[in-house]
Amino acid sequence: MKPLIRKNQFLLIIVCALFFGACQDEVTSTYTYRTMYPVYLEMSDIRARVYSTVEAQPLESPGKIYIYGDYLLVNEPTKGIHILDNSNPKNPVNLSFIPIPGSMDLAVNNGFLYADNYVDLLVFNIQNPNNIQLVERVEDVFAQLYGHDTGQIITFKDTVITSEDPYYGGWGCPNCMAFNDALSFSSNYSAASQSYGTGGSMARFTLMNGHLYTIDNLSLRVFDVRKAQEPNYLKEMEVGWGIETIFPFQGKLFLGSNRGMYIYDASTPSTPELLSVFEHILSCDPVVVNEKFAFVTLRNGNVCWNGANELQVINIENPSTPYLMKSYEMLNPHGLGLAGDYLYVTEGEHGLKSFNVSDVLKIDENQLEFLTNQKSVDLIPGPKSLIVIGPDGICQYDYSQPDALEKLSCIQVEQPIAF
Repeated sequence: MKPLIRKNQFLLIIVCALFFGACQDEVTSTYTYRTMYPVYLEMSDIRARVYSTVEAQPLESPGKIYIYGDYLLVNEPTKGIHILDNSNPKNPVNLSFIPIPGSMDLAVNNGFLYADNYVDLLVFNIQNPNNIQLVERVEDVFAQLYGHDTGQIITFKDTVITSEDPYYGGWGCPNCMAFNDALSFSSNYSAASQSYGTGGSMARFTLMNGHLYTIDNLSLRVFDVRKAQEPNYLKEMEVGWGIETIFPFQGKLFLGSNRGMYIYDASTPSTPELLSVFEHILSCDPVVVNEKFAFVTLRNGNVCWNGANELQVINIENPSTPYLMKSYEMLNPHGLGLAGDYLYVTEGEHGLKSFNVSDVLKIDENQLEFLTNQKSVDLIPGPKSLIVIGPDGICQYDYSQPDALEKLSCIQVEQPIAF
């Protein structure tokens, strides 16, 4: 009987090989996703809130940074704005916090702060940082961003979920929205007048010639703010698709999109006119400029598809016919800033780079530093320091010697920014 037993054992092995699931414990895989789910809010409830400063709050997950005089303003996306005394960059002091639900962007004009409150534009008097007051609300100017048509808005809350479905967090997720890793950041210091504040390279709000310009994915909005405390909403202009950043310089607006750079003539501030479009491959695209050149970083990422990781130099001496001078390979560039002949580029999780760009055809030969321990997403070359924001916090550097940055201070955050 032994041969028969061996034969039966052999047959059993064959059966197990063919029907593996029946002969082994089932293994279940789970997947973790960072997603967003819809939340429905009533604007009547949001407008009924009291908007005034409260005591200083710790920075948790800062977004846009902004300089105004001796103050550093830091946006906490969808939550509000921190006010810091930055008169001594070696020791910034966290003064207060303005709770503003839905806030992502800001700009300051003659002591008045503009900030978005979901579909509305708010105006705060910040001339006394210890007693900031809401003085004006312009309703429904950003309504189309939230599907606002009946007094109810749709926003999204960031969350982390687990699922056994490997595609749950992708296009098949009916109640999720892909998390946008391209948080809007705020224009180069040299481009702002003394009465305006200054932000980084990923601005969606900017000021020029008595007007506030704001962008979203499709549109440019124009406000007359010659009376700083009383913005007059003038118009909305359809621009294109994938608009991400706006940079003002010498009467022109430079809009970065994930398809290219748009140049608008705003010499008549209330009616900007399109001069030209410089197209590139689909990629995330902040831009800063000087008199002759636009410096554009392209990168790939979650919302940037499969774009290139590079720095492009575009000749804009004739803004009606911009053309590419040269491209330089980068690792994963985010924001950037110009200070004279020096360009600073945030390389995301890879670090912070600095270049001498006096010869735009030899930028790769003139890299000054690469600080691999300074993870960074945006920066501002300010009057007192180079302010850099990254996943670990906000750091400031003495950049009086561009080839030898000296760290002055860092403000740590509780929740790192995701790249």
